[in-house]
Amino acid sequence: MSNRILIVEDEEAIARFVELELRHEGYEVGKAADGRTGLEQALHGGYDLVLLDIMLPELSGLEVIRRLRRESSVPVIMLTARDTVMDKVSGLDMGADDYITKPFAIEELLARIRTALRKRPAAAPSNLLTCGGLAMDAARHTVTYEGHPIDLTSREFDVLKLLLENQQIVLSRETFLTKVWGYDYMGETNVVDVYIRYLRSKIDDAFGCSLIHTVRGVGYVLREG
Repeated sequence: MSNRILIVEDEEAIARFVELELRHEGYEVGKAADGRTGLEQALHGGYDLVLLDIMLPELSGLEVIRRLRRESSVPVIMLTARDTVMDKVSGLDMGADDYITKPFAIEELLARIRTALRKRPAAAPSNLLTCGGLAMDAARHTVTYEGHPIDLTSREFDVLKLLLENQQIVLSRETFLTKVWGYDYMGETNVVDVYIRYLRSKIDDAFGCSLIHTVRGVGYVLREG
């Protein structure tokens, strides 16, 4: 199966030229002309490598890679006319794997693509659960918000994990008790509400976001906004 490469470039002539060269080399190619579309395709398009311009409409290339690195380690080569040292440092610090400036020789670009693809780590089962800026690595038992670590107790972790595994689904208190505490709901108890308050304090209140929502008379749901 050939590698799939995404070109995020708003200059159509350049994007088309690179696309034709890549297809000639046997790659499958996708294109996006703005940063927002490029980010969406990079996250969900199953690409093996991204060629990313910095100067883009909607979202800049630096913002694209900053958001992309929250959820993906796909190799990224910055492809741009901005060639100052600070531009290069910013791109690499954000998580770019390589940086090439325009105008460029297509042979050099193809060589850098081959190198980046060779360095790509073997795919591993994903244990990452995300919602907005919130990310949980179930294997490492860590939780972060936009890269900032969140210290949770074991029970708080389990409650949050259940929410992350059922995003957009309203979960009843009985469901939390059964799945997290391991027993059937018996009578009145506010233990679920207490732990939801703990999580809101450490996530929503601490970072000024709105992820954990109450559905009155039903239960709780995790969703953005």
